[in-house]
Amino acid sequence: MVKFARHARVVRLRSDQTLLCSQSDHAPYRYNCGHLIEAALAHRDYYKNDKLLEPMIKYVGLVSSLFGPEEGKIHGYPGHPEIELALLRLHAATGSKSAYSLARYFIEERGNPTGQEGKHYYEWEAERRGDSPWKRPNHYPEARDHWYNQAHVPIMQQQTIEGHSVRALYLLTAVADLLCIEQENSYQLEKPDQWRATLIRLWENMVDQKMYITGGVGAIKQWEGFGIDYFLPQSTDEGGCYAETCASIAVMFLAERMLSIDLNGQYGDIMELCLYNNVMTAMSLDGKAFTYVNQLGSSDKDNSGREDWFWCACCPPNFTRLFGSLGGYLWHFGESDQQAFINVHLYTSATLTFDSSAGPVELEMKSHWPWEGKISFALHQPDSIKTTMKFRIPAWSAEQFTLTPPAKSTSVTDGYLTLYPDYISANPVFALEIHGFEPRFVEPHPYTNQSTVSLARGPIIYCLEDAHNSWETNHFKDVVLKAGEAVKEESRTQEPSGEKYVALRSTVGKRSLANWQSRKPGKDPSSRVRAMEVGEYREAVFIPYYMRANSGGNGHMRVGLIKG
Repeated sequence: MVKFARHARVVRLRSDQTLLCSQSDHAPYRYNCGHLIEAALAHRDYYKNDKLLEPMIKYVGLVSSLFGPEEGKIHGYPGHPEIELALLRLHAATGSKSAYSLARYFIEERGNPTGQEGKHYYEWEAERRGDSPWKRPNHYPEARDHWYNQAHVPIMQQQTIEGHSVRALYLLTAVADLLCIEQENSYQLEKPDQWRATLIRLWENMVDQKMYITGGVGAIKQWEGFGIDYFLPQSTDEGGCYAETCASIAVMFLAERMLSIDLNGQYGDIMELCLYNNVMTAMSLDGKAFTYVNQLGSSDKDNSGREDWFWCACCPPNFTRLFGSLGGYLWHFGESDQQAFINVHLYTSATLTFDSSAGPVELEMKSHWPWEGKISFALHQPDSIKTTMKFRIPAWSAEQFTLTPPAKSTSVTDGYLTLYPDYISANPVFALEIHGFEPRFVEPHPYTNQSTVSLARGPIIYCLEDAHNSWETNHFKDVVLKAGEAVKEESRTQEPSGEKYVALRSTVGKRSLANWQSRKPGKDPSSRVRAMEVGEYREAVFIPYYMRANSGGNGHMRVGLIKG
């Protein structure tokens, strides 16, 4: 995430007003404003007053008076997107047209090469500060690398997702919000099909070429973001792996909006992958320690562990905010003219209640997810309401499920099973059992050059750590796992938290480096190819990735093991 400046500079932007927005290509002022807007909306929902919202609306008015397309205003936009999605939330809550217009302007103006006095806004601003044209922030590989801020070209021209991962995903979340508003016919968005195509293009690039199997994104520490396609090293000593907590939370933000635009199970699958792996690993089981970076392999420089706090502490509050609002990710619902719908995206134990034109509708969901696939439902609704329900069937289940009582016909479309009102009326209490919870072997794309294999079960990705495998002393870098090896499940309880989980046991070997270790130093960087020698076979204990660094040990951990 953004690094906060120790001292803020006040730059006079107009003869009669000042605004803390200097160095907006990498300073966080409007980013902070966005979070304050969201805090004000939460404050209003809870306390039922506008004591925090009222000054934030004035703040938005100030920003709007300074930035915009009109003559005399600054034709610019924030360095760190966040205010955009916050403004659209403010619009949704209050109907503010100015909030909508300002958000849309920031999104559409971004990357304009001649927007401010014929110049790129960031370069115009740098000139105003008197910066050298060759000066670059530490996170820019070269001067004017505005892809770091997703401002190298206008958004609809961007072919790949680039730069700081959280910035990119907050920006795309705001674009998705614009499409959601357009879909509701509140405002007409120019070229909505092109905006939608842009979202899909960048989503697919992220998932297919730039996402770790844990749902983590962002391989590069220098700019806390995306590398080139398929560059997904597991650890520092392999050349990277950042996978910031906030970035996977932002993936969930975007996925939830995409499900509103296009009900497709791929978005729910990725939302679930992020939640149960790269996000959940971000807090210790006792709630006292956190991660900012979530590498898939430890090293001598970066052991697997957590910290009590961070000097840039964006991830812990973002984590708690996500879990405080997790109900909004479980399902989408609504009703019109006594026709109701409920789309279930994530499974857990929870109760949904909403008002309809004929009275309250309540859905109870009970399960032991993510360890078991059986989910029980009970729907209570007025007789006049006709409800259609859709349930995500995860891709890892190969669309295998059992519905009890059975329906006359069932089919899965775009990853969702549909139950129509006649079934729901006849069976208000029913159960859905999703299959595919047996352990499976997974691997990253061949172009990553990882040649690794990992274990997964349901939505959970597993890892090895030395707290459960005390024989390991080299971060599992030479451990070999053969796909297809027998895997045993074991129910466990983590102490002292009392967390119940399923561990996996399988046989692993160790790669021999004897041929390399016996060579004379400094003689030759290569060696004649030989078959990999594997020995020292033993049983290893695999635990869920999110449970790492909760049981002591020396911080040795790895997700992807050498493919045997």
